Amino acid sequence: MNIKQKISKRLFDFTCALLGIISLWWFLLVLVLIVTISTKSIGLFTQKRVGYKGKLFTIFKIRTMKINNSITSTVTTSDDIRLTGFGKFLRKYKLDELPQLFNVLFGQMSFVGPRPDVSGFADELKGEDKIVLTVKPGITGPASIYFRNEEELLASKDDPIKYNRDVIWPQKVTMNKKYVKNHTFMGDICILFKTVSNVITE
Repeated sequence: MNIKQKISKRLFDFTCALLGIISLWWFLLVLVLIVTISTKSIGLFTQKRVGYKGKLFTIFKIRTMKINNSITSTVTTSDDIRLTGFGKFLRKYKLDELPQLFNVLFGQMSFVGPRPDVSGFADELKGEDKIVLTVKPGITGPASIYFRNEEELLASKDDPIKYNRDVIWPQKVTMNKKYVKNHTFMGDICILFKTVSNVITE
């Protein structure tokens, strides 16, 4: 991705994120309040993720799971006992990702790009695979669309953690490398439209 592409991408991200926050702040507040009441914990969830150039940043999400300190797995499946009923609804329609508009506004994320993962994945990329870290992580991307039913897929496996690391993660890296190498503005627009279409038709 050249400098002109990065500038146009940033201008698009900043403008759309700002408009989105201005339009949806009240909706976000309502969702956070509902989750706070239903989970008896703060409805806004934060977590450290690996971002641009491998640097950690704090991602914002609406909480979808009850706090259970006895479970430490970072892999979430559709049958995870921590998931709340409302949380499943939020995840199905990707509403839990809405607070990431602030991550986009702050320049930590983009609307389209490789999804940011927890430490132990992107920060361990080697060789050519590290090209994935030369762009900002996205709210959606080609791999996100392809694995939109990832939680259901993992729930069907005997060892979801191993399957995620050995099968899903390598495929995501391949898709994300292809995205970075062939990035275009119109390509991003198509990915956004496809994401919205998938959410609507879920």
